Amino acid sequence: MNYFVRKDSIVREIWGKGDTILFIFAGASAEFALNKAVDWLYFTGKLPADPLGRLFSTVAYARQIVFSELDAANKAIDRIAAIHAGVEAKRGATIPDWAYRDVLFMLIDYSIRSYELLERKLTQAEKEEVFDVFFRVGTRMGLVGLPMTFADWLVMREQHLEQNMVNSHFTKDLYKQYRKHLGLIRYKLLMEAQVMVVPARVNTLLSLGNLPLLDPVLTVYKWSRKLKTDWILKSLILPDQYKAEIKQLDVYRA
Repeated sequence: MNYFVRKDSIVREIWGKGDTILFIFAGASAEFALNKAVDWLYFTGKLPADPLGRLFSTVAYARQIVFSELDAANKAIDRIAAIHAGVEAKRGATIPDWAYRDVLFMLIDYSIRSYELLERKLTQAEKEEVFDVFFRVGTRMGLVGLPMTFADWLVMREQHLEQNMVNSHFTKDLYKQYRKHLGLIRYKLLMEAQVMVVPARVNTLLSLGNLPLLDPVLTVYKWSRKLKTDWILKSLILPDQYKAEIKQLDVYRA
């Protein structure tokens, strides 16, 4: 059977572990709040009403693509394109090309950053493999202006971070929603996770600081994974309604 991502790919390992996905989620939640096109997510009302659910749905679609056979993955990508086309039709405007690229770019970046934070440094070939998977997603969606190589992506990623991020009233409102839906303690944990994983530009715009208090917690957590007691810590961190979803994300087996 032909899969969108081959079974021995590092991308499957990255997206097959719930803890890695949690850090991808943390980084994405920061960038969604800063993106100049975040008004598109406010247009439907779904983001402010359920910011965690909206972000998890983005992650869930990406994971579905990573683990599906080729035809099913392509159909999932086509559904994503159709959903966005429907939103554009309702608003009578077109989502900017750079906004589509931004989402794709953050999935590439946080896949790499999260895995390296929790596991080990990726090789150059592995980073290029991550890039290739999401490049093919973007190509299937018909996105224009995509970088053709990982080296090109590195340059464009920095350009996008400089040009397309701003701390706006949407940023402030979305962080209020994060706090409302997570509660104070989990909200603080989210921000600490963001300190550990986001690029410097994002950190600066959000004034997150540079001294992650989660470092000792992360050390304990890594040991808990070896003892297979990591779910105890996850259950303390995750809101009840998302515990089952994250537990189901742990599909990778070494």
